Amino acid sequence: MVEPADRPSTAGQRLGAPESFGVSTLEPGLRPPAQPPGRQVSIRVQMLDDTQEVFQISQRSPGKVLFDLVCAHLNLAEGDYFGLEYQDHRKMTLWLDLLKPTLKQIRRPKNTILRFVVKFFPPDHTQLLEELTRYLFALQIKRDLACGRLICNDTSAALMVSHIIQSEIGDFDETQSWQHLLHNKYLPDQDAIRDKITDCHRKHVGQTPAVSDYQLLEIARRLEMYGVRLHPAKDREGTKLSLSVAHTGVLVFQGYTKINAFNWSKIRKLSFKRKRFLIKLRADPAQNAHHDTLEFAMASRDCCKIFWKICVEYHAFFRLFEEPKPKPKPILFTRGSSFRFSGRTQKQIIDYVKDTELKKVPFERKHSKILSNSSASPQSSSFRSQVPKESAMFVPSADQPDSARAVHKAESNGSEEPPAAASSTNGFHDIRAAPGSEPTQSRQSHHGTGSAPDSQFLNPESPASEDSPAGSPHAVINGNGSVNGQGTGSSGILGPGPEGRQLSPLTSPLLTDAGCVRNDDEEEARRKKFPTDKAYFIAKELLTTERTYLKDLQVVTESFQGVMGKDEAFPDSVKNLISASYDPVYKFHQGFLKEVEQRLAQWEGRSNAHIKGDYQRIGDVLLKNIQGLRQLTVPLQKHSECLVEVERACRSSRKVEALSRDFEQQRVCYLPFNIFLLRPLHRLLHYKLILERLCKHYPPTHDDFRDCRAALADISEMVLQLQGTMMKMENFQKLLELKKDLTGIDNLAIPGREFIRLGCLSKLSGKGLQQRMFFLFSDSLVYTSRGMTPSNQFKVHGQLPLYGMTIRESEEEWGVPHSFTLFGQRQSVVVAASCAPEMERWVEDIRMAIDLAEQSSSPSTDLLSTSLSDNKLSEDGGAELESEEELCGSRSSLERQGHRGNTTVHVCWHRNTSVSMVDFSVAVENQLSGNLLRKFKNSNGWQKLWVVFTNFSLFFYKSHQDDYPLASLPLLGYSVTVPSESENIHKDYVFKLHFKSHVYYFRSESEYTFERWMEVIRSATCSASRSLPSTRKDLY
Repeated sequence: MVEPADRPSTAGQRLGAPESFGVSTLEPGLRPPAQPPGRQVSIRVQMLDDTQEVFQISQRSPGKVLFDLVCAHLNLAEGDYFGLEYQDHRKMTLWLDLLKPTLKQIRRPKNTILRFVVKFFPPDHTQLLEELTRYLFALQIKRDLACGRLICNDTSAALMVSHIIQSEIGDFDETQSWQHLLHNKYLPDQDAIRDKITDCHRKHVGQTPAVSDYQLLEIARRLEMYGVRLHPAKDREGTKLSLSVAHTGVLVFQGYTKINAFNWSKIRKLSFKRKRFLIKLRADPAQNAHHDTLEFAMASRDCCKIFWKICVEYHAFFRLFEEPKPKPKPILFTRGSSFRFSGRTQKQIIDYVKDTELKKVPFERKHSKILSNSSASPQSSSFRSQVPKESAMFVPSADQPDSARAVHKAESNGSEEPPAAASSTNGFHDIRAAPGSEPTQSRQSHHGTGSAPDSQFLNPESPASEDSPAGSPHAVINGNGSVNGQGTGSSGILGPGPEGRQLSPLTSPLLTDAGCVRNDDEEEARRKKFPTDKAYFIAKELLTTERTYLKDLQVVTESFQGVMGKDEAFPDSVKNLISASYDPVYKFHQGFLKEVEQRLAQWEGRSNAHIKGDYQRIGDVLLKNIQGLRQLTVPLQKHSECLVEVERACRSSRKVEALSRDFEQQRVCYLPFNIFLLRPLHRLLHYKLILERLCKHYPPTHDDFRDCRAALADISEMVLQLQGTMMKMENFQKLLELKKDLTGIDNLAIPGREFIRLGCLSKLSGKGLQQRMFFLFSDSLVYTSRGMTPSNQFKVHGQLPLYGMTIRESEEEWGVPHSFTLFGQRQSVVVAASCAPEMERWVEDIRMAIDLAEQSSSPSTDLLSTSLSDNKLSEDGGAELESEEELCGSRSSLERQGHRGNTTVHVCWHRNTSVSMVDFSVAVENQLSGNLLRKFKNSNGWQKLWVVFTNFSLFFYKSHQDDYPLASLPLLGYSVTVPSESENIHKDYVFKLHFKSHVYYFRSESEYTFERWMEVIRSATCSASRSLPSTRKDLY
């Protein structure tokens, strides 16, 4: 008979010690550990939003199993701040011990409801890195206010309630707000300060729920009764007192006034004997040490033990670096309690969340009536909306400026990013913020604190968030953060939203002020040492943009070629073509950059070379190198061929397509890869514009004028020679990029088709006005909605051929502002723009596209896939499909789930705007790089960053030597102005970026650089209302 294999065991298991079934609450999404065999018991838990959930556990399961089930249900990463409390048969409130079996603590589980509440209150809410955690803390504050536990003055109470109302019903409306206060009780004496509450609520216009949570916690944490749970006691004289415990130590209250505090550093030992609670203090050398023991009498021994336990846990959670290890079990006699803290300490939580890229899952705000980046139920979806959260890089995830959110924070990304992140659509999302998010950076950044630069943002607010492109201005980069971070991602996304970590495209830690405050006097002194001539700053622009250009070339010559070299899937012909076309260009520009750096050093007087001759000029360097660049005309002409061959290789091999898609997700590839392939052609335009500015600045008699004019003639000839190829390739590249954002289209990039405009319009249907994304091409108009796939691709609903189409304004007919009707051969569609200028741009471009279609002799090609076309024919004359299956996107879209969520298309969707091909062409010319000082609205110091403007976004680096950005801020929808006197920005050359409630200040070094930044940013924030050049009609 074969003996079964021996199971490995530990000494503790052989001696019968209970096995630990704990699962880290910091790892949401993991299944809880296998439970011990035995009958299953149902346990009811009441959540902070007053909902009740039932969990099944084994009879022998320790409390840790139930607690982990609750955290997993909520997808809560920072669960160790919370606990489960219940009332026993004596009506005493107890905390569930995570190490003991649950049913040994709860004798009658059918009649007991456990409450999931906050157990440990940190001193600073910016230490809470997840938006969900801050939301749960806000619910706890709301509950404490309602039951009278959080005592404060009327002003603070009114302000906190106003933030709660803002998160629940949105912006102030007198009737709605008044009715809401009548039907909801937030304070015991609410009627007395109702007017104060409404006055405060008026001031929160544009504030997202995530920002409201952040502001609520900011006010609450400053109150003396914040997180205080009173335990009645008496001193030796019989005076009635109350004891409490906080992160600092043990507190003594008389009524609601704190009369004494014993810091942990002064406490030697805490103990209890029967119903006496003892605090033994360390001897103070300056005083007599014989009164070192304080004694308090409590109602019973059990009361003493309950308070002693929570003191032990508070001390371990806030003061220790790691969970205390269990004491060895005594062989004969036991002395004292074996109770110890179980779980992660605060330091372990913070370190884990910062160092781990946690997948964010949307959550539902039960009481909120407004959309936010957390609008999905935690169990309804296993993936996260990608938004720029206001995070620091933080992506503030499109409308959420700030997982910078990670840098955006990252800030959704809030991150703002959140920018979560986190992820909000606020501006800087974690670098992975969703589009529209503010720089993946979180609201934390405004107070000078935040997560590390690699946290997720711009957060940056999720795409559903009101302020983020994808959610919040947390910047989002490579889908790893959020765009409107308002975060994501990571890292992402630069927005003010609390979703600082994920980046959506908009939250980001890079945008925080910690450790980055500059001395303004030193900055002014440094600035005065350098030349002030305008020609110097033009030459410096050449230097800064050349550094960025060389980094972009490295993406092709080093990073992408490295990927191709490691895998044999790429055809040798493609490898050889890219190597032969880009390596000589990269090598040439390395030498060019060194010469420019040397000349600028001489110009600034940082080199002794100026003693030998005239050094305050740049035309000779430009002339020499542009003449050398003309020798590279053949490789430059092959760059368009490289774009075509890479696309052909992707079409012919799924493995090549997967490798290319994976490469685009790398942080170094911060833009669609095809844009990097066209960078050398774009750079020629930049040289031409720089030389035009130099020639305009110099008088004809200047020594440098002749060289600049000769160099301008040479570069103009090269641009003219390559202009046709450049325009064709820009259009082809844009069609390829749109192909990745759309599902349900088979043949988008075909010869003869031109992209004209994309953007958001509201389509009138039987269900009312519905948001749709429209794509205008030279032969057809396609309308889509964003699918619920992990990649957030846009699902095509219909196609309107332009041939024979007519257009008519119909605002009076339908009673919808800024509406117009499109009459096609098969169907008519009524759409509405967000504003009058937006409608004018659409009408102008559609009419021009209709003219192009009628002049073309080739019939329009059906863009839709066969299956979708067949389905549509079975509907009422091609009426659009509105089923849930269509809205969720096709199965094939899952193949592209790695595609970034912070593209221009997503930013337009979240910020309800549009972009034309003319705007893209202008953006190609208006690229800029350089150092800027950045400041948030509520911060004090200025932070120096290396900033790159390209593709309608600002990308933020620590220095120009970094290989990839830490956060991004999509600028579509932003306004750029000069700060007013009331903003107290008493510095020169400062400009202000603002979108809804997201505000950023940037400071340049000179009048010229200030004007250049204003010029290029306006080109992105103000859509061009120009017709396509007539030459474009003849290109195909």
